[in-house]
Amino acid sequence: MTFTDTITLRNAEFAKERYSSDLKIIPSAKTIIIGCLDPRVDPVDVFGLKSGEAAIYRNLGGRINPALVEAMVLLPIVTRAAGQEMGVGWDLIILHHTECGIIGCYKHAPDLLAVHLGVSRPQLDLMAIGDPRKAVAMDVEAYRSNEDIPGGFMISGLVYDVATGLIEVVVPPSRLRLGA
Repeated sequence: MTFTDTITLRNAEFAKERYSSDLKIIPSAKTIIIGCLDPRVDPVDVFGLKSGEAAIYRNLGGRINPALVEAMVLLPIVTRAAGQEMGVGWDLIILHHTECGIIGCYKHAPDLLAVHLGVSRPQLDLMAIGDPRKAVAMDVEAYRSNEDIPGGFMISGLVYDVATGLIEVVVPPSRLRLGA
């Protein structure tokens, strides 16, 4: 049996027992969580999320990069098409974690990592790759300074400890940009 067979069976169980056609394209908690691809740090599990509660975007290290900024610029268009506005009343949670694999990329393929993050190689050295607390604070600040991202969000920066399963609020929730 392949893993595709396994997940196909799991999907049939999901569709029969837990699927809800009532879910909407807009997350019920009006929350977007940006985190890492690491399977140890699945926001659904870490935060005990219910289906449809949050939109989750995951990439390498959960770091801000050009593709993520592009997605954040496009999301208000999707939201408007669904008859709502994105911004005020919404939460943007940036989730980093300890023991992140991005450290290995930084050590073994820094030029590729710099391209992925949309920075120069010298800028990469300033991004606190090995320190998730500093990195999440830097990313929150990068979101704040990017005028293309809707400003009404409440933004916070959290770090998940893979050794304990606990999160730490590094950047408490505050408005992404004042006046937004």
